[in-house]
Amino acid sequence: MKPLVFAARSLRREFRHGELATLAAALVLAVAALTAVGTLASRVESAILASASELLGGDLGVNAPRAALPDTFSSEAARLGLASSRSVEFSSVVFAGENSQFSEVRAVDTDFPLRGKLVVADAQGTHRERRAPASGEVYVDRAVLAALAAKVGGNLQLGGRDLKISGEIISAPGAAVFQFAPTVLMNRGDAESSGLLGIGSRARYRVLVAGEADAVSDYAEWARAHLPATASISTVADAQANLRTSFERGENFLRLAALLAALLSGIAVALAAQRFSRRKTEEVALLRCLGASRNEIVLALVLELALLALPACALGALLGLGMQQAAFLLASPLLGGFTPPIPPAPATSAFAMGLAVLFGFSMPPLLRLRDVEPMRVFRRDLPARVRRFDALYLLPFVVAALLIVLESGSSNLAGVLAGALLAVAMVTVLMTLLLLRLLRAGGKRVSGAWRFGLANLNRRRALTLIQVGALALSLTALDLLAVVGPSLLERWRADLPVDTPNYFAINLQAGQREDFEQRLVALGADNLSLLPMAAGKLVAINGKPVRASEDEKDSRANNWIEGEVRVSWSATLPPSNRLIEGIWHDDRATGAQLSVDKSWVEIFHLKLGDSMTLRFGDEELTAKINSVREVDWDSFRVNFFMMLDPAHAQALPHSLISSFHLPVQAAGLSTLSRDMPNLSLIDVNSILDRVRDIINRVSAAVTWVLGFSLAAGVLVLLAALAATAEERRFEIALLRTLGAHSRQLNAAVLGEFAALGLLAGLVAASGAAGAGFALARSVFRMPDYWPPFATLGLIALASAIVVMLAGLAGTRRIARTPPMLVLRRGT
Repeated sequence: MKPLVFAARSLRREFRHGELATLAAALVLAVAALTAVGTLASRVESAILASASELLGGDLGVNAPRAALPDTFSSEAARLGLASSRSVEFSSVVFAGENSQFSEVRAVDTDFPLRGKLVVADAQGTHRERRAPASGEVYVDRAVLAALAAKVGGNLQLGGRDLKISGEIISAPGAAVFQFAPTVLMNRGDAESSGLLGIGSRARYRVLVAGEADAVSDYAEWARAHLPATASISTVADAQANLRTSFERGENFLRLAALLAALLSGIAVALAAQRFSRRKTEEVALLRCLGASRNEIVLALVLELALLALPACALGALLGLGMQQAAFLLASPLLGGFTPPIPPAPATSAFAMGLAVLFGFSMPPLLRLRDVEPMRVFRRDLPARVRRFDALYLLPFVVAALLIVLESGSSNLAGVLAGALLAVAMVTVLMTLLLLRLLRAGGKRVSGAWRFGLANLNRRRALTLIQVGALALSLTALDLLAVVGPSLLERWRADLPVDTPNYFAINLQAGQREDFEQRLVALGADNLSLLPMAAGKLVAINGKPVRASEDEKDSRANNWIEGEVRVSWSATLPPSNRLIEGIWHDDRATGAQLSVDKSWVEIFHLKLGDSMTLRFGDEELTAKINSVREVDWDSFRVNFFMMLDPAHAQALPHSLISSFHLPVQAAGLSTLSRDMPNLSLIDVNSILDRVRDIINRVSAAVTWVLGFSLAAGVLVLLAALAATAEERRFEIALLRTLGAHSRQLNAAVLGEFAALGLLAGLVAASGAAGAGFALARSVFRMPDYWPPFATLGLIALASAIVVMLAGLAGTRRIARTPPMLVLRRGT
């Protein structure tokens, strides 16, 4: 026997049978879904990093507060062939005549920017790409021009020097998304010569580098080993932090859809392989009679599957690459026009995963064919050798677990999905056994053809368990994609309603509050949030002075210890805040009270009753922690990590900060900025637009992947119904011979498949609801999400109807076979 030749002939001869077609289609769908999502995720990540480099102004930054970094940080960059640029940032007041404006000053050298474009508008309003300002010149934000009543070409005073305003900043790499004052960009040499960077200045120093990725990686490793105390490294991953949550959430949605499609395909493969192995039993027995060894038969079966799998996986990879290209073109406007090359790794990984799904889910029933005895040729009723335990049947579970772990990209997603599917499988087995027991005890009370149909479930206990399990798992996956997934996306959209604040106002004074609110109302603004803000310094925790440490695991701790902390106060709990421990401020308390965000509890290891000492100017205030809050930082409202009680905070020097929603760009905002020169307005419309665009495009991409999953679900349904086709064909032929008419046969089938479909649908709906609840809280960070129970209930009923009708349609096709032909052929 030549296994390869025999395998090729068998494949060509048997491909017309439904099992091999199901195997091939399932592989194409699984590989296509995994290729599309994996490649798309990789390219989006590359595009994000590329755009983040322009946002940062370089490929990597080293930051240090108060003291300039040693020259070795520049010389090491040069040694590695990297370009470098030094800058320093500080706060100061700029003047023009009688007008003044508190500003964030960025002093840069002539090499700035290393990445991205510095675009400024000249006196005629023409946008031009420029390098750093020349000595004696500055570029300024529009808010500075408005506050100073100045124009491009005029002068301003900074640090006792007159500087020419050479341009209005349109875009500048390295600018913070949220900053508390408008920007002034100046020459670094002017800042050093003016005395603005003297001892005691609260300046922040930075070295930016750019170049080849390997050299940047080597520089980062060197920099970490030579970082001064309190210094930190900024990477391109940090530069897109404001949008990273949205991209990660979108990627999780896509990975969830692709994983479910692949798992559905695996279930279809397992069912088709089970039927294929039963049909091959007599052929294997005949081959054994003709002298073929067990190893030759197994090798021929494996080669037949391999010959089927290789072109199917290749077709799936090509289909997935085409799909991801369309999806990437759809998403490219979000990524700044960057077009990374198509990486080969995701398609190769998906190809390998496709082979693993095929062999992992199909080998257990096929390898059992080794045990077929030659006597089976003469005695079809000869039972197969029974094993108390066969480790081969653990292989599909191992492959499914590996698929979830390797392709999920998130331990939380992998854990929730694996736990949900395992729970569904266990509950399905228990509920099916309970149903079979109830039918065995009370089935006699059912009369007519329904009794026969329900009795069929007990006669084929093993196949019934397989059918219900496959249907329940596939329906769970489809419920997650078709019902829970869209409801999660709608909940994500609800995070950014139409009236989400799109402007922030900073440095508002208490005496301006009433006028400010009235003018916003006149402009049509709504969803106004306004809170006081005081800037202080964290001095001690529980009476012990706090100091920055190089060993601190979270760099934010050092930033808060070394820099300013901003606190607020309110008599009531602000919107977008939720108490998770303790109580809101108690009016009867004599000492100062403090409410902290849960992230501070984790970073500084705080608990209720701990005390924190803050310094505001020359005064210190010690407050006890009386509550812990969870803050919705995605709400775009005014939020704070720390909030004092009003009784002890009102006397602190403070300004006001506000967020509000303005439906359209109003010309009155410029007037408001001129009339209140101390006010700084921050427009976050571009961020909101990008996040909403991400949601819309993720929804479209998930819909495309859902198409693969629905096709895989149809395959599972067909394979599950075909699992008992041979037995059903013989039974129907026998019943027709005994005089049963079509109405009785249809009633029996309806009863059998209605029970199967209803049980599988109810278990699937419950499993999908539980999985959606867990996914919302542990993966997508939506703590107030609740699955649509009513819709899932209707889907469970619809599933029962679909399974019932599909079973009826399949039975009618079987019933067309002449009974004599079936009985001669036997089972």
